[in-house]
Amino acid sequence: MATASILDESKVLELADPLPLDGGQLLPCARIAYEAHGTLNAAKDNAIFICHALTGDHHVVSNHPKTGKPGWWVRMVGPGKPIDTDRFYVICANVIGSCMGSTGPASLAIDGLPWGMRFPVITIRDMVRGHVALLDALGIDQLHAIVGGSMGGMQALSLAANFPERTRAALVIASTARHSAQNIAFHEVGRQAIMADPAWREGDYYAHGKGPEKGLSVARMAAHITYLSEEGLTAKFGRRLQNREQKTFGFDADFQIESYLRYQGLSFTDRFDANSYLYITRAMDYFDLAEEHGGLLANAFAGSKARFCLVSFDTDWLYPTAESRNVVHALNAAGLPVSFVELSAPFGHDSFLLDVPALDRVVEGFLNQ
Repeated sequence: MATASILDESKVLELADPLPLDGGQLLPCARIAYEAHGTLNAAKDNAIFICHALTGDHHVVSNHPKTGKPGWWVRMVGPGKPIDTDRFYVICANVIGSCMGSTGPASLAIDGLPWGMRFPVITIRDMVRGHVALLDALGIDQLHAIVGGSMGGMQALSLAANFPERTRAALVIASTARHSAQNIAFHEVGRQAIMADPAWREGDYYAHGKGPEKGLSVARMAAHITYLSEEGLTAKFGRRLQNREQKTFGFDADFQIESYLRYQGLSFTDRFDANSYLYITRAMDYFDLAEEHGGLLANAFAGSKARFCLVSFDTDWLYPTAESRNVVHALNAAGLPVSFVELSAPFGHDSFLLDVPALDRVVEGFLNQ
């Protein structure tokens, strides 16, 4: 494994050796941004690695540097919380391909220019290779657990399957072992919206001021719908009009849901890079853990000795409960200890990020075994 140096003041890992990628290329001078909370014990066996979702980052507890908002899982991680930093050393790293400190399309390549579309196409397993490099640099041979929701759950499954000796447990929330045709279809709509924006400039927009903000906004709007549930949308918005008594008979945001989606799209462009969105969604679409292991999902876990916990939500139609059950059946076939629960919540796929007390109990109970 590559040697590395850690810049403690900025929480950035700089890989000394190129990172090997599934596409056959090597990513030189890769940087992994991360944050860590709690204290690593002398045995270095109390570490929990949290993997973030598609548009997330390593600011799991700390305030976001661009938006100023609290960390995306501050309700779950901290002293006395379900992921207890009084007991565990909690790490969260920004995936490669992203735009929040780890090497991605917006980063400078060796020639001093942004990678842009020269950046190599990456996979979920490539992201996990970056995580493993960070664990090596921290001297952590084996995690107490790896935890992730959505794309984070894919990373958790990938590490447990491809680096089985590196974790004793895996907690996978609202996730899947492979992307369905419907999942890929929604991502392709988003990618095409970005690439159809004239400001995309074939990915070479960094020297031209603003990038493809309109396309990225539409991509975010389309994706955001998949994170919600019909029940939640109806309860929150229904067909209520936005700051008006009657329809305008035009194409302004007449309905509250239209205004909400437009806000979500526009605010997203302030904090995320369009090219990163292309690369990360492509990595998710390529994800198929069974395909990586001869076509049988149970084979993916043949070398693992970890215990697993799978959690789904009854209103999640992006990664429905059947996807989690598929993983559970594979783990059963591999003879591994696994618990599974479908929780009831009105929030759809985003339930793992929101106030669902039952999830808190599951997470705390599993991690403290």
